[in-house]
Amino acid sequence: MQTDHPVVSRPQWTVAREALLRREKELTHASDALARDRMALPWVRVEKPYTFEGAHGMQGLDALFHGRRQLIVYHFMFSPDWEDGCVGCSLLADHLDSALMHLRHHDVTVVAVSRAPYARLAAFQARMGWQFDWYSSAGSDFNFDFEASVPQADGAVEERPGASAFFRDPDGEIFHTYSAFERGVERLAGAYNYLDIAPLGRNENGPYFDVRDWVRHHDRYGDTPRQACHDHR
Repeated sequence: MQTDHPVVSRPQWTVAREALLRREKELTHASDALARDRMALPWVRVEKPYTFEGAHGMQGLDALFHGRRQLIVYHFMFSPDWEDGCVGCSLLADHLDSALMHLRHHDVTVVAVSRAPYARLAAFQARMGWQFDWYSSAGSDFNFDFEASVPQADGAVEERPGASAFFRDPDGEIFHTYSAFERGVERLAGAYNYLDIAPLGRNENGPYFDVRDWVRHHDRYGDTPRQACHDHR
């Protein structure tokens, strides 16, 4: 065996594991408390009309609920001038279809929204084989108002991966309840959780020349590192 990792006896491992387990339990309890605080956040009434283009044409925000009370919008990074969707967002999207049945039976609708034109979203979705509902917010302020797209001083727009949650009451009023961005939505990608208990973890700095190459679009894992890491813009 060739490894520079510490190797100990089973009793020694058990002592170290139990010490770590105590910390893991503390984190679990803290996470439970944080979840309660998240649900207790005040809400903001959504009064501005927004329109989205999807498979069935133009629709308002209320239509995205599909008759349910709760809506989660995943802010999928796909700028209007990009050829491909964000690789990290694609990793998360790979998990979504399998969860939809369970979420829908729990009164939750999940959709993706991006600024790219719908035709480009639909083409990329077909390539990736996804079935979830994906909408274009092109021509709408939605991405900007919910801080998924952030104007920069030089006139460029920074896209941010994130998720926003909404509630619709019996009178049809819609409320914004929560948003998280960047590492705040990692929990939505189950692959991260598997990697976090793997011996080498996420291994985000390799094994290839480019740190972006540790994850790819799922149809590009057979490509060479340089092909897989092409700029999507």
